Amino acid sequence: MDDKRLTRGQQTRAEIVQVAHDLFLQQGFHGTSMRQIAQQAGITLSAIYNHFASKEELFEVVFLEYHPYHNVIPALLAAKGDSEEAWVRDAADRLVAALDEQPDFLNLMFVELVELNSVHAGELFKNILPQAQLIAERFMDSQPGVRPIPPLILIRTFLGLFFSYYITEQIMGASAPPEFHHNAMDHFVDIYLHGILEDK
Repeated sequence: MDDKRLTRGQQTRAEIVQVAHDLFLQQGFHGTSMRQIAQQAGITLSAIYNHFASKEELFEVVFLEYHPYHNVIPALLAAKGDSEEAWVRDAADRLVAALDEQPDFLNLMFVELVELNSVHAGELFKNILPQAQLIAERFMDSQPGVRPIPPLILIRTFLGLFFSYYITEQIMGASAPPEFHHNAMDHFVDIYLHGILEDK
């Protein structure tokens, strides 16, 4: 939405969320206070509580608004391919590109995991799972060679494998040897489709 069309209250809320996001990334959840967020946003502490009842509620909003699923789901829904391999490769490339648009999210994810024990995962799954199931069902309908795997297991394995591709590139990529990168996506696609055991 264009900022010019936001009400004053909506603009203030958006500014609070942006400031909170930046401070949570820099200082973590426990290291950031509502007073700091209010000061950085240029409002009073009481004003911030007009929008958010607690720091926990504010973090949940930040976590959900900045989660890359907003980009990942449309990217995967747009995936195409005239074979199983072509579709998986296109979907994997789109997933990684969508995650690349929000690299800071990894830090936010670790704050959620380490400091808050993933308490917001339930709300996240409610938003993601129906669309994730739709993606898996579309893939299975368009690619008749796919075994009858439960759709949510199919998409879970896809997201798990290719998110691990992304996260290992981010964490270890700069210091890894060339073999770590060489044709890595091709190998991930091949392993996703065919496993690691030779045909007997």
